[in-house]
Amino acid sequence: MIAPARRLAGLLLAVLASLLLAGCTPRQLVVGNVADALAGQGRASENDLELARDAAPFYLKLSESVLQQQPGHLALAESVAGGFTQYAYAFVACEADRLESVDSKGAERLRQRAARLYQRAQRHAVNALELAHSGFVRSLASPQAEDWPRLKPEEVGLAYWAAASWGGWISLSKDDPEVVADLPLAVRLAQLAWASDPAWGQGSLTSLLATFEVARPGGSPARALVLFDQAIAQSAGRSAGALLAKAEGHALPAGNRALFEQLLRQALTIKDAPDSPLTMQNEVMRRRAAWLLEKTDDLF
Repeated sequence: MIAPARRLAGLLLAVLASLLLAGCTPRQLVVGNVADALAGQGRASENDLELARDAAPFYLKLSESVLQQQPGHLALAESVAGGFTQYAYAFVACEADRLESVDSKGAERLRQRAARLYQRAQRHAVNALELAHSGFVRSLASPQAEDWPRLKPEEVGLAYWAAASWGGWISLSKDDPEVVADLPLAVRLAQLAWASDPAWGQGSLTSLLATFEVARPGGSPARALVLFDQAIAQSAGRSAGALLAKAEGHALPAGNRALFEQLLRQALTIKDAPDSPLTMQNEVMRRRAAWLLEKTDDLF
C-alpha cells in the first residue's frame, strides 16, 4: 500500500540517521534496516486518497533507490511493485478512462504512462523472484509442469503484484505482440500463487485469476464467474474491488445491466473498519463505481 504522507517525514529522519551512523555500522546492515522500514510503511493503511497520491512519488522513488541496493529484499520488492501497480491503476489508468470522452489523445498519453508504470512494477517483482529462484521466468515458461517454480508462502504477495502488474501492462499494450505474448506467463504466475495461498489478499488473488480467465484466449466465462463469486466470499463482502471485478469482468460483457448496477451500488455501501488493509483500495473502487454508474447508459 502507498505510504501515508504524514508518516514519511519520520521515515526520512530514520533514513538520514541511518546514513549518519553508516561510518560505524556495516553499510548493508544500514540499508537493510531502511529497507525493512520502507517495506513496513508500504503496508500502512490510508483513507485520504489525495494524500496518498501526493505522497506516493516520494515514497516510491525512495523505496526504489533502496531496493536497488537490496534487490533480494522480498518485502520491499513486494511493496515497491504493489505501490507502482496501485499508483498506475488508481491515479493514471482510471483517470485515462474518465478523460477518454473529452480528450482521447490525453487519455492515450495517460494509458501509455500507466503501461510504463506497470512495466516498472513487473520488472521489480520479477527481478526479486529471479534472485530467489534462479531461472524463474525460464522455468515459468516451460511446457512441463514439473519444471514450474514453487512459491513459498512469503513469496505469494510478490507473485501477486508481479502477475497483476504484468496483466495491466499487457492490457495497455495491445499493439505490441511481444508484450501480449506473455499473457500465459502472467496467468501461470497467478495460478502458482493461488496454489500456494488461495485466500491471499482477502480475495484479491482469486479476483485476479477470474479477470485473467475472462481475458485469456479460450478462457471459460463459467469458470470466471465461479472465481468472481469465490473472491467476494473470501473478502466477506468487505472488498469493493472484488465486486467491481465481477461487475466489469462478468456483468458488463454479459450485458446484464441489473447485476452490473447492483454490484456497483453494493460496492458503494462498504464501510471500512479502522486500519483495514483494504481502505485505500476500497476508496479507489468506490469512486470508480460511482463513475461507472454515471456511465451506465453509455455502457449498455
